[in-house]
This record gives sequence, structure tokens and C-alpha cells, in this order.
Amino acid sequence: MSVNKAILLGFVGADPEIRYPEKDHPVAYLSLATNELQNDGRTEITEWHNLVMWGKNAAVAERYVRKGTRLYVEGRLRSREYVDRLNISRRRTEIWVDFFEIVGRSQ
Repeated sequence: MSVNKAILLGFVGADPEIRYPEKDHPVAYLSLATNELQNDGRTEITEWHNLVMWGKNAAVAERYVRKGTRLYVEGRLRSREYVDRLNISRRRTEIWVDFFEIVGRSQ
């Protein structure tokens, strides 16, 4: 047995990008920032995470999630490789969201 689970609490960096690869089946792409203090206790490090949502989660994100929204997210890590427009091989790690909850908005 193995476990692949990611739990994040952070702020959305930009409004979700919504695509409809199939009719009535939305997919939402968004970024989430998490912060942590470095060892000195004064310097903050920000990590950006790429989130992917489907179906009902994507529909809710499209309607209610905006830049600055604070989200609690549970999901799975997935990595994929692709070739960009300049014919350069790239690797992208994403969180495939199983559950999320809107916690609030930034001030």
C-alpha cells in the first residue's frame, strides 16, 4: 500500500482559468501560495502550487474563487511532462484536488 495525499492552506494567486474540454465538464486551473518561516524566524518563504479541479469542484471554483481567496485543499500529487511551443521539454507538478473549502478572503 502507498499514500499520495497533499493538504494545503493558502491564498489563490490569480482568478481560476476555466476550460471545457468536453461539454458540461469544466476543468479549473489555479495557483495557490503557501508561506512558511525560515529558521531565523524572520524570513518568510512562499511556495506556489498548481491546482487542477474537475466537475463540481471546478464549477464552484469558477463561481466563487477569486484572487486572494483563502483555500483549504486536499488532493493528490501528479507530475506530467510536455513539450512547449519552443520545443523544450518541461515537467510540471500539480495537485489534483479531491476536496476544497473556501476559508475566507485576504484583506
